[in-house]
Amino acid sequence: MSIFINKDTRVVTQGITGKTGQFHTKGCQAYANGKNCFVAGVNPKKAGESFEGIPILASVKDAKEQHGANVSVIYVPPAGAAAAIWEAVEADLDLVICITEGIPVKDMLMVRNRMKAKEAAGGKKTLLLGPNCPGLITPEEIKIGIMPGHIHRKGRIGVVSRSGTLTYEAVAQLTEIGLGQSSAVGIGGDPINGLKHIDVMQAFNDDPDTDAVIMIGEIGGPDEAEAARWCKANMKKPIVGFIAGVTAPAGKRMGHAGALISGGADTADAKLAIMEECGFTVTRNPSEMGRLLKGLL
Repeated sequence: MSIFINKDTRVVTQGITGKTGQFHTKGCQAYANGKNCFVAGVNPKKAGESFEGIPILASVKDAKEQHGANVSVIYVPPAGAAAAIWEAVEADLDLVICITEGIPVKDMLMVRNRMKAKEAAGGKKTLLLGPNCPGLITPEEIKIGIMPGHIHRKGRIGVVSRSGTLTYEAVAQLTEIGLGQSSAVGIGGDPINGLKHIDVMQAFNDDPDTDAVIMIGEIGGPDEAEAARWCKANMKKPIVGFIAGVTAPAGKRMGHAGALISGGADTADAKLAIMEECGFTVTRNPSEMGRLLKGLL
């Protein structure tokens, strides 16, 4: 069991003819069941061609109808990425994973509003992961995104993080101490994104094959605090929490577009305090995440 994706997931790559799309599609195809899972690519100008045995089609809708695609991964450049998200949403896919970094905020605002309007009108709800995220992986089953597959091992610990590299750090620690992961999810660091910490924590809480979770956040925004309060009321599993950016100066935008402290409750200290209050085992040292979690089991 895993959350969001498994060995039966059928993936379409949007942006499969670009350098980045090809490099990572090849890597995902080579991982576990990737050969069976990656069923189509999209580029209207190159429909009829193929890449590494994957047929290239004119639209996401075609990929769904002809190859049963239910999840999309997007490597489209920033200017066209929001339109690519909307194309996948319009095709009624279950999940859209947007790796692209640097999408204009206005574009994301528009696409999010259209997604909400579609849902409000009774249309299918498509989940969005990202943008500006590494993707997600169910170890030894399927990886969709840019994470290094070799550091993952099948296990029973969930990982959710706003930071790509810290996701890998947590995963590598869990693998090293013999625990492994049920799923690892990078939600991305943009101010307007899809799935939040709270959504992923709910999925891990409901997953019978996840025993505990490492939750990694960043400065800026209320998401981690909201997730922590939800966990206090609902979560039955132990959680280790870490917030990146303890030394970040207030009012300065950091690497991730969403990592901007306005002061008050969105600093690292404030978030760590809320997490602790809500029953998390928190650490200020990212090298201790795995060890602390092992101690909770």
